[in-house]
Amino acid sequence: MIDWLYNYPLLYPGILLKRYKRFFADVQLASGEVVTAHCPNTGPMTGVSTIGSLVQLSLSDNPNRKLAYTLELIQVHDNEPTWVGVNTALPNRVIKLALAKRLFPELGDYNHIKGEVVYGQDKKSRVDFLLTGSEQERPIYLEVKNTTFSEGRLALFPDTETTRGQKHLRELMALLPVTRAVMLYFINRSDCTEFAPGDMTDPIYGKLLRDAIALGLEVLPCRFDVCPEGIRYLGLAKLKI
Repeated sequence: MIDWLYNYPLLYPGILLKRYKRFFADVQLASGEVVTAHCPNTGPMTGVSTIGSLVQLSLSDNPNRKLAYTLELIQVHDNEPTWVGVNTALPNRVIKLALAKRLFPELGDYNHIKGEVVYGQDKKSRVDFLLTGSEQERPIYLEVKNTTFSEGRLALFPDTETTRGQKHLRELMALLPVTRAVMLYFINRSDCTEFAPGDMTDPIYGKLLRDAIALGLEVLPCRFDVCPEGIRYLGLAKLKI
């Protein structure tokens, strides 16, 4: 029996007909009905939004929602048929569960997990997680980045220019070495075994990441198996810098 870290609710299979205005996806369900689903991913979803792809939708019972369905998974065929998680609201929830289970030995000991902590020079940014332990241990500021873009078995982040991502790297660099700073890349597909910055899409981000690593930033490129049943942790991808 597979020990899933996260279990999806009942999902509804379909075929992607169109994705538009970032937040909308037209999907033909197995029944033949065509529905418009909410696409919870504001990025370009490079390589993972091909028309005609198999998809999986969740269905909300909230009567106040304008769109009852949410796009959760898209199947790609880059290496072999692989489900890719496209709901960007999920990675932080899954990582919180993983942190509670102490699934990342690289982080060492910590006693407290706090989410959405204000930090940075202007105090206008929020880091995804702050991990603290004994007074002797440096606090850990941990940022999570959803990663779906790939070339073969190499996962890449970002899939487009990200000034917000650049800002996060600069703010994490400013914390070093007084605290530990960790960038966790949530590789939302099981077919990638290596990770690298997406230099072709955002060369500034790639340079900043390398500069940050030289200063002591820790990088965890975490592989996840994602399928309609749920999500499980597979371990770290090989980091290629």
